[in-house]
Amino acid sequence: MRKEDFYYDLPEELIAQHPILNREDSRLMVLDKATGSVEHRYFRDIIDYLNEGDCLVLNDTRVIPARLFGSRKGKDESIEFLLLKKIDKNRWETLVKPGKKARPGAKVIFGDGELEGNVLSTGEDGTRIVEFEYEGIFEEILDKLGEMPLPPYIKEKLEDKERYQTVYSKKEGSAAAPTAGLHFTKELLQKIENKGIKIVYLTLHVGLGTFRPVKEENIEDHHMHSEYFELSKEAAEIINNTKKSGGRVIAVGTTSTRTLESIWAQENLVVPKSGWTDIFIYPGYKFKVVDCLITNFHLPESTLIMLVSALAGREKILNSYDIAVKEKYRFFSFGDAMFIK
Repeated sequence: MRKEDFYYDLPEELIAQHPILNREDSRLMVLDKATGSVEHRYFRDIIDYLNEGDCLVLNDTRVIPARLFGSRKGKDESIEFLLLKKIDKNRWETLVKPGKKARPGAKVIFGDGELEGNVLSTGEDGTRIVEFEYEGIFEEILDKLGEMPLPPYIKEKLEDKERYQTVYSKKEGSAAAPTAGLHFTKELLQKIENKGIKIVYLTLHVGLGTFRPVKEENIEDHHMHSEYFELSKEAAEIINNTKKSGGRVIAVGTTSTRTLESIWAQENLVVPKSGWTDIFIYPGYKFKVVDCLITNFHLPESTLIMLVSALAGREKILNSYDIAVKEKYRFFSFGDAMFIK
């Protein structure tokens, strides 16, 4: 399949620049993947589509203030670093702009010198391995100096950092939020649990895969960047029991989907596991674990729109996106939601 097969025209004014006041007041498009029919609801109505015996799977990763601004030692300039992946205690894989100012050997100062970065090497994909030097606790320094790594299509300043976190975020390590989960409130999650729906958590730390566009015309030539995940024994048992009893596994977000499909073992079962995944899901893929998906509206020609097209069908997805544009849904990270049932 070709990248252009996943293009749609989106007016810029439909790209959400800020989160809606109340998380669960986002709009919700419900897409029936069997028929292609569409319903228009609000996110708080998601409970009407979840049944007793279903299992809702959420990603409890927490976004770190991964965007740092520094300058080379002795130079009056600005260099932007985006922390993508922790390699060990002091070394990180990063994206750097402009890259020409961060060649191997460069030393970069952040803040008033509380943090210093030494560029060790450059990867084939343009990433840099940076070793940081500091006194004290790295997380505290990062919290002081770093900014939330909002996607480049969001131009407005985020007033409340917690609005780029899910209400159940727990394990720090992501360079971007698992945005499908931003619509949930604690009250809504409690109502869902009270209805007899199991809620389990896994972790996938979102990294370069979210930021990296598909450049190859033939999408099968695209290679996903690896991201770290964890699934506990308890969560695996609940998911497997749901499958055995005929319930549905409903993934919240493409990150949860990719994790679940990465740890499938056999006979529709998952195994408790931690590690790295670079799974790339596009049309033709046969889902082993995930039955339904709660997600946002994704960028044209992105790996994410390819994943949802694999679940619901490319034509049905593109048709639903055309409807969303006509109905003026809000798109991307702070935008509205879709439930693929």
